[in-house]
Amino acid sequence: MRQRRPARAGWRWAPAPQRLCCSQPGSGGQGLPSLAGVAATVALVREIVMLDLEYRHVDVFSRRALRGNGLVVVLNAASLPAAVMQDVTREVRQFETAFLTEVDLAGGSARLRIFTEDEELDFAGHPVLGAAAVLHTLLPASAAERTWALAVAQRTVSARTRGAAGWIDAAMDQGVPHVGPVIAGEPGRAYRDALNLAPGQLHPALPVQVVSTGLPYLIVPVHDGLERARICHPRFEELLAASGAKFAYVLDPDRLEGRTWDNAGRIEDVATGSAAGPAAGYLMHHGVRPRGEPLLIHQGRFTGRPSTIEVRPGPDGRLWVGGPVAPVASGRFHARLT
Repeated sequence: MRQRRPARAGWRWAPAPQRLCCSQPGSGGQGLPSLAGVAATVALVREIVMLDLEYRHVDVFSRRALRGNGLVVVLNAASLPAAVMQDVTREVRQFETAFLTEVDLAGGSARLRIFTEDEELDFAGHPVLGAAAVLHTLLPASAAERTWALAVAQRTVSARTRGAAGWIDAAMDQGVPHVGPVIAGEPGRAYRDALNLAPGQLHPALPVQVVSTGLPYLIVPVHDGLERARICHPRFEELLAASGAKFAYVLDPDRLEGRTWDNAGRIEDVATGSAAGPAAGYLMHHGVRPRGEPLLIHQGRFTGRPSTIEVRPGPDGRLWVGGPVAPVASGRFHARLT
């Protein structure tokens, strides 16, 4: 579940063919491998577009392939039109697809664009982690730990990666959680009903409440009924807007397990990094979990893709959200688009 961005203006193709290469400021061409081999080449020849893109497929929040939340990361997609990024995303049919541009391996930075099948997003959790892990694998030598500054829309997200035996550990800084007002009474019951929960299944000691670490989630705590939760309200997004939330996260605080969906209720997310920070902030705010101690949030059991998201509070109150990233596949898109 992710933060949407406003509609973008249409792109126009330059009349001349382009060779798009990775920028590595400060490297001086020394010490780092050329990324020409992973460059995206988009040529307009007699109104026929040829696409040549290298990609990595990873599973985020899992040490094993074919678990966790799948992600395709397209390498060096600089100047690739948004419409083509959207088409590539629809082709691979992952919940989201990440496109890397302006990669500077020496400086530890890159720009990241994130798409669902419907739209481009301003932020999403597991694409940030997956993209950082892929950048780690592009380093010329195995680094014990690296830090990254990933520009996503109008914000820059700090990430850390560390190599492990068969996977990459990745974490991102989600900042300090902001806790909104409690939602009680009739509004709270309306959210309960919209999520197909029965009377009595809401947690008796914890409130429905909006929490944000940049993307506001409606945290709906339950002590029973997580398995029956689903969105059954025809205008759920409008209902959420009344509370200032973008998405809902149904959370069992006793099992530390959660579920969330797109607002139409069509697709359940396997593991939601952008919700893990708000969920952890909520639990610490209400004393369910001690402040300053790491916790593991489970998700994906009901999709057949069990995942574990780690949240580590820093001494400054900022939450670092992450987990392992397992490689699955690599390859190229090489296609004529018209």
